[in-house]
Amino acid sequence: MSEVGSTGKTGWESMSMEEVSVILRQSGIVGAGGAGFPTYAKLDKRADTIIMNCAECEPLLKLHRQLLEQNAREIIRTFHLLAECVGAKEAVIGIKKAYKRTIAALLAYAGEYPEIRLGLLDEVYPAGDEVVLIYETTGKAVPPGGLPIESGVAVFNVETVYNIYRAMALGRPVEDKLVSVVGEVEHPVTVRLPLGCTIEEAVREAGEITVKNPVFFIGGPMMGFEGSGALPVTKTTNAVLVLPEEHLLIQRKRRKSSIDLKRAAAACCQCTMCTDLCPRHLLGHPIEPHKFMLAATCKDIQDTDIFLNTMFCSSCGLCENYSCMQGLSPRSLIADYKAGLRAHGIKPPKAEAAPVPEERQYRKAPMERLMARLDLTRYDKPAPITEMAGEIRKVKLMCSQHIGAPAVPAVKEGDMVKKGQIIAEPANGLSVAVHASIEGKVTEVTEKYIIIQK
Repeated sequence: MSEVGSTGKTGWESMSMEEVSVILRQSGIVGAGGAGFPTYAKLDKRADTIIMNCAECEPLLKLHRQLLEQNAREIIRTFHLLAECVGAKEAVIGIKKAYKRTIAALLAYAGEYPEIRLGLLDEVYPAGDEVVLIYETTGKAVPPGGLPIESGVAVFNVETVYNIYRAMALGRPVEDKLVSVVGEVEHPVTVRLPLGCTIEEAVREAGEITVKNPVFFIGGPMMGFEGSGALPVTKTTNAVLVLPEEHLLIQRKRRKSSIDLKRAAAACCQCTMCTDLCPRHLLGHPIEPHKFMLAATCKDIQDTDIFLNTMFCSSCGLCENYSCMQGLSPRSLIADYKAGLRAHGIKPPKAEAAPVPEERQYRKAPMERLMARLDLTRYDKPAPITEMAGEIRKVKLMCSQHIGAPAVPAVKEGDMVKKGQIIAEPANGLSVAVHASIEGKVTEVTEKYIIIQK
């Protein structure tokens, strides 16, 4: 297919939604962040509204606003075509008011498409949470445990829409990923990397590490995790935050649940701040962290709903990184209980949302204050998008970089492959393809990964 030209035609106006879905599935497009939900499965005629997420939910991340500013014309055009594809009446770009340069770039083209409007957001956390974003931009409240499509909404982030553009207009599958490298590095940067390269190779693109005992925090500071430099970059790797070992976030991540539980038993005063500021609770979902903390520490199981309702937690981390004045860990403890419930096959209970309270508008967490509390303000520096400077000679491509069934290897050891070639086909059910990110020889194939070496 040809690139979007001066006429604005791409060739997929005449395609059915099913035909577009096949291309997105074969191109390996998934949500470029979060859990990696296959994008083709979001194309649904029930969506009367689609939303493009440019909220940069996590502190320090600037990837989406920069990508949208640099490629506003192509991304807006693709967003418009997505709306046409599913028959959506409205296409909303959820973007924070503070992103003035990106907004200016959008306004140069958005007027060409009457269904597109900007949904301006405050600089708060977690504005990019899907459920929060939908309410802020449309006024629709997604029910507890429900999917956005049940409210007639589909959400795509900026990089995902850009990947759709590359697949539909340029014929390019997902073979690389934009990753922000920030924190204790010489030159913070957002770099386009081949999938399957290591986190350590990603960090090298930002120059020298500026501390002696660095720890790689993968993902955003609120919902990310400590990871090894040997881990591969995947389709959902958004950022690597390089921090000193003694940093508050690292120390919190390394705490043991058994100790967290004892600290909560000793110090939780039931002030209710964790619940009062909980973004999901403020949208009427029956998640009440303070009640969970009391029941868990006292081993009180009389009201089992307190434990079952933990499954409505989004794990945004606001309760333990911002709300709790005692420095306790509601999110981490809730995550343990959720994992235990899932391991025993327990599913979220049926629940109705309570009305959204009026006080919600006064209980949002300002991003500036959140960064200050987490000692991240000093790392809030430009991280411009750039192409990779080094060379990658070996990649490890995971067959499962998305929600659903892992892709099935379609190559064998010893095969020579070209960049962009399918090396793992979509499995039956919810699944997408995986493509070679470099040209070279396949040196190892398992059910879980494929290694290619130049």
